Amino acid sequence: MKQLTRVNHIGIRVSDFTTSRDFYAQLGFEYITGPTGPEPVAIVEHPSGININFILNANQAEKKNVLMQPDIKLTGYTHVALEVSDAQAVIKQLAELNIPLSGEPMQHPTGTSFFIRDPDDNVIEFIAYDGIDHLR
Repeated sequence: MKQLTRVNHIGIRVSDFTTSRDFYAQLGFEYITGPTGPEPVAIVEHPSGININFILNANQAEKKNVLMQPDIKLTGYTHVALEVSDAQAVIKQLAELNIPLSGEPMQHPTGTSFFIRDPDDNVIEFIAYDGIDHLR
């Protein structure tokens, strides 16, 4: 489909708006609007243009990402990957913010990847390409 131009937003169901807003603010996301609408939805956006819609209709107290359970491999989106310009700088910033990595950073032929989890156990990958602005 040639008309596609970019990803518009990422929708993440969360259990608590304030907790999620504050967590993503540590990653540089700024509050835009909401909660609003029948579901309801609140929007944050990073200066890079990455937009996240928090869907605020979680109806369970347990914070568990069933798609990332080790024993059961269900279909569906498992994570979002955010490209960064400097992996080591981001790892240092996450440590300063007391946001733990989910496992050790992984080296691959073109760079470095590492993962964190948000307060609702949603997985976020950070990926940095060595000597490459981005792959196309």
